[in-house]
Amino acid sequence: MLIFRGGAVSRHDLSPSELQAHVEKWYRWSDELARQGRRNTGTALDNPGATVRGHERVVTDGPYAESKDLVTGSMIFEAASLEDAIDVARTCPTYEFGGSVEVRPVQDPGI
Repeated sequence: MLIFRGGAVSRHDLSPSELQAHVEKWYRWSDELARQGRRNTGTALDNPGATVRGHERVVTDGPYAESKDLVTGSMIFEAASLEDAIDVARTCPTYEFGGSVEVRPVQDPGI
């Protein structure tokens, strides 16, 4: 699983055309993964959000401390190994606008 943080969607200084051009890069990237036979599913997340924390279940406005920490989406795809998934993460378009990608194995539901 790839967990996307920050990047273009967390910025407010991009023009609609800049954002659209960046989104098109994401579609091409995802389509290329599918062409490689890496079935993938993912979704972008929308704002606003909230976080519920602690024993008292305190609700805070937004799930993040800084926009660079904002989880903006996720993708699950097939990879041969963690190293293979990291190689895929390195090709993600999010870095163009300072985003980051967390790479996490997903447990087998049969376990």
